[in-house]
Amino acid sequence: MSLSSDTVAGRVSFAPMADNISRVFADAIAADPARPLLTWYDDATGERTELSGATLANWVAKTANLLVDDLGLGPGDTAAVLLPPHWQTAAVLLGCWSAGLTVTDQPGDVDVLFATVDRSTEADAGTAGDRYALALHPFALPLREVPAGFADYVTEVRAHGDHFGAYPPGGPGHAELRARATARAAELGIAPNARLLIDVDALPDPVDWLLAPLTAGASLVLCAHPDPARQPDRRATERVTHTLP
Repeated sequence: MSLSSDTVAGRVSFAPMADNISRVFADAIAADPARPLLTWYDDATGERTELSGATLANWVAKTANLLVDDLGLGPGDTAAVLLPPHWQTAAVLLGCWSAGLTVTDQPGDVDVLFATVDRSTEADAGTAGDRYALALHPFALPLREVPAGFADYVTEVRAHGDHFGAYPPGGPGHAELRARATARAAELGIAPNARLLIDVDALPDPVDWLLAPLTAGASLVLCAHPDPARQPDRRATERVTHTLP
C-alpha cells in the first residue's frame, strides 16, 4: 500500500499507512493546519517560536525531500540525530521518519547525521555519508561557521520543496515506534485536543515530547530551562490544559 498526499484548499489528505510515522503527523494537522501546533520556549535565552501545523509541515517536507532527492535515502537507511529537544529537532525527526528512515541518537555507522556544533566531533565515532550541523537559532539563521565535514542544515534544506509527495512505507521499527508512542500517550494521560506544557529537560525522549502528544492529537508548548515563576502566566497565555511531567 502506498502513501500519497494532496493539498486542496489548505487541507492535506493521506492514504492509510499503519507503519509510517508520517501518518501520525498528518493526522495531527489534518483538522486545522493553521492552528498553533508547536510553540517553543527557552527560558534561558528568552526565545519563543510558534509554528502552525502547516509551517512545521513545510519544514518536515523540505527535510524529507533533502533526504530522498539529494541523498537518495529511504526505508532501510539510518539517521543519527544528535540534537536536543527543539522545534528544529522536531522537523528533522519527522522529516527522517517521513522518508522512511530509522532514527538513532548515537553516531555509529549511519547514512546521515544531524548534530549541533558542540556535538559535531562525535561524528568521528562512526561513519556517515552526509553530515549536517544545526545552530538551533531562534530565527533559523544559518551557521556563522560550519564545522569541517558538515553542511549547514538550514541553508541546504531551504532549497527544497514545501511538499513531500512520495511517502515510502514505514522503515524498520516504525510500527513498533508508533505503538510505543500510543502506549506512552496513555501512560501520560494525554487527551485528544489537549494543549500540553512540557518540560523537555525532564522529558528529553522525543517519544515523550513529540510523538506521544502527536499520536494523541494534542498540541505542544515545549519549554527548555523552565523558570518556575513564568509558568502560571504561560499556562494562562497558551491556554494550557495539561502539564508534563
